Amino acid sequence: MTFPLFAFAHDETAFDVMAARLEDSRPHPTEAALVQLGQALMTELVDLVAGTALEDVQAVLAESLIGAFHSAAGRIERDADRARDRMRDLERDFDGSELADGELQAATRAAQAADVAQRAAELIRDAASETYTTATGEVWTAWRGSRRGTRLTAAQLEARQAIRAKQAKAAEGVAPGPVVAFRGAPSADTAADANRIFDALNWAKGQWPEMALATTGARGAEKLAIRWAQQKGVALVLARADFDRHGKGAPFRANDELLALEPVCCLTLAQSLDAARAGRAFGPALNLAQQAQGLGVRHVPIRAKGG
Repeated sequence: MTFPLFAFAHDETAFDVMAARLEDSRPHPTEAALVQLGQALMTELVDLVAGTALEDVQAVLAESLIGAFHSAAGRIERDADRARDRMRDLERDFDGSELADGELQAATRAAQAADVAQRAAELIRDAASETYTTATGEVWTAWRGSRRGTRLTAAQLEARQAIRAKQAKAAEGVAPGPVVAFRGAPSADTAADANRIFDALNWAKGQWPEMALATTGARGAEKLAIRWAQQKGVALVLARADFDRHGKGAPFRANDELLALEPVCCLTLAQSLDAARAGRAFGPALNLAQQAQGLGVRHVPIRAKGG
């Protein structure tokens, strides 16, 4: 399989222009080629393991592949940050000499090249992630840290980072953006659940057009909510349950992080709307509802139409 290195001028994207500005004698793959690579890698993986004994670990394999490019983007970003630190040091101590000028130009080129390489890794990652969702219905989210995507739909923050950002803005007198928190049962993943979850989230976006969605990323209902956020270009804040630190109490500690974001509204779906899947109510969703009401935060339970 081959991927084109060059695009016609009228097909150039922001990435292609960014790469061309490096004036590197070696060609860069085009954005289209990088996206095609990400799609092809994931398609090959899903097709290969489907219907085989490896199908049980398909999600692990697919998410590890996506995560590898996410990790690569992070490593390259750190290289770019070091190059920028070097640039600042050289600019501060610049003496006008030819040697100093050469070192500054080299550091600048290194930072710019790393920025392009990081964006390339993100393009492959996002294309593989979208292909994974299309093929399986599953949604990949970065396990650790924040995710700066190639498009708005890839925006993702860790809850702790988002909390620090809100505190910093508050100290500066800047109002933080509205956060809508959501918790739902893992079993609430039927078509009926998806329709009502999307209805509730569309209502919330109508109320707060600049909203961010905060959830824990748990399977079932919350994965459906993440898929909605990606489709709508809504920023995502993840407060993941840390079972290594908090054991069985982790899902409830995650609720504490959600509430620390000072949400304008909490949405909950404690059990599937499909009677055959309902079962016991999901404790963490009930807990978030109870805590929100105790704090005076608006709480909206998601119910079946007419319920």
